[in-house]
Amino acid sequence: MIISRTPYRISFFGGGTDYPLWYRKHGGQVLSTTIDKYIYISCRYLPPFFEHRVRLVYGKIETCSDVNEIQHPTAREILKMYGISNGVEIHYDGDLPARSGIGSSSAFSVGLINTIAAHVGTSKSSRELADEAIHIEQDVLGECVGSQDQVNAAYGGLNHILFRQDGSIHVQGVELSSNRKCQMNDNLMLFYTGIMRTAETVASSYSTNLEKQASRLEKMNRFVNEAIDIITGESALSQLGELFHENWMEKRGLSGLVSSSRVDDIYASARAAGALGGKLTGAGGGGMMLLFVPKGRQNDVRKALSRLLYIPFNFSDTGSEIIFRDQQTRYDEAISRPRALERFVEADELEVS
Repeated sequence: MIISRTPYRISFFGGGTDYPLWYRKHGGQVLSTTIDKYIYISCRYLPPFFEHRVRLVYGKIETCSDVNEIQHPTAREILKMYGISNGVEIHYDGDLPARSGIGSSSAFSVGLINTIAAHVGTSKSSRELADEAIHIEQDVLGECVGSQDQVNAAYGGLNHILFRQDGSIHVQGVELSSNRKCQMNDNLMLFYTGIMRTAETVASSYSTNLEKQASRLEKMNRFVNEAIDIITGESALSQLGELFHENWMEKRGLSGLVSSSRVDDIYASARAAGALGGKLTGAGGGGMMLLFVPKGRQNDVRKALSRLLYIPFNFSDTGSEIIFRDQQTRYDEAISRPRALERFVEADELEVS
């Protein structure tokens, strides 16, 4: 059995400039971090005692006779890419809910690639994990997604990620003293709004015509540099909270789907209770809300948002990794037959001679 662990991410600034339609023309950049909340994927050879040859467990359970029958598009295409046709069982578990703006879809892609690569006896670098996940999501499946989530999940850590016009992606770790990083972490609060949404739906409302939003995106792109200057310098971190607010005002103007009256009410309540700024952590519409709140006002914000689930977190420095591996029994001869067992029968169905 192989088990991988892959982190979720929080994107601070620059989201939207990581879409290929934008950065291949203008370039882009993001400031983001992974956190100590993870998805876990296990994989093993499926024993030949079942009528199905593939078993996939996530929000639902799929049992198939062939990989092409898998309904989960990402899992299907990754297994096909690695030549896995049958005889495999995969389980997925996550610390946070899907469709919550925390990079879960790409964490799944990266984690599954890492797991399957280990399953077939190979290993992948962070660069390879990110590149293959981007290829599956954008090229094979044609999804309207950016490129930062795959990179975050593969590399881990607090990073300045640059997207070049030639399509290349460069990852630069942001070096902070342990004290400065703790201060930054301690002023951030994460809440689950309870609103589930699909990032592709929200993103496609503005990403297919990004040129109309050029002035906003260029401004959001500049916020990345301003944020890095704040956190790596000696400025008061409260300036970061104010920058979050300015950034959110720009982000919510990208499309009517980025925010909603309910999201606006949550944000207004948080600001009234002491939050300096914040944002939804993904494309928008719902999911997780990140807030910058001075420590002396955090109890007030928790009371104001008591109807929401508060999620404590810490920054994480690790990307996707294999955390368990043991020797597996292969059933190549058995699974090469049309079916390992034609069917199971009860003992009383057998003739007694």
